[in-house]
Amino acid sequence: MKFTKSKLSGAYIIDIDKFEDDRGFVAYCWNAREFLDQGLDLNFVEMIVSYNLRKGTLRGMHYQSQPFAQAKLVRCTRGAIFDVAIDLRPESPTFKQWEAVELTAQNRRMFYIPEGCAHGFQTLADDTEVFYQISNLYAPDYYGGVRWNDPAFGVAWPDDERTMIARDRNYPDFAG
Repeated sequence: MKFTKSKLSGAYIIDIDKFEDDRGFVAYCWNAREFLDQGLDLNFVEMIVSYNLRKGTLRGMHYQSQPFAQAKLVRCTRGAIFDVAIDLRPESPTFKQWEAVELTAQNRRMFYIPEGCAHGFQTLADDTEVFYQISNLYAPDYYGGVRWNDPAFGVAWPDDERTMIARDRNYPDFAG
């Protein structure tokens, strides 16, 4: 795997190394040793699949606070997404900055998002499926979110019509 540091502190864009022959290819998507070599000691405890019917579906921006903060390893297994992380760690040199990565079934790219970041995505195609591994269990009392278009962050989303739930559309302005 090839790890490229994101502009967000502790976040990585990960490309697979394919071993190809006339049958196709095989590639590692997870190798604990390679993650440890990057200083990422992870124990994934949940794996989630998100299926989205329509292009323009926006899910996010979600996070969990300590002691249940979650790191995520995100991959698009069908279709395409505009995957976004926002750094919400006040002590981080990239506090309130965001990063977006286009993840597609074709590019097989992954996005590692560290604890303390909000995460969300917008689908770029109909019938899109997203698979992500998470480092901590869902804890509803520690769950939160920031608004997808909060001016405190200025995320430049694709100019598509958006489908989202009221909760994600109506988070208050960020106060941090």
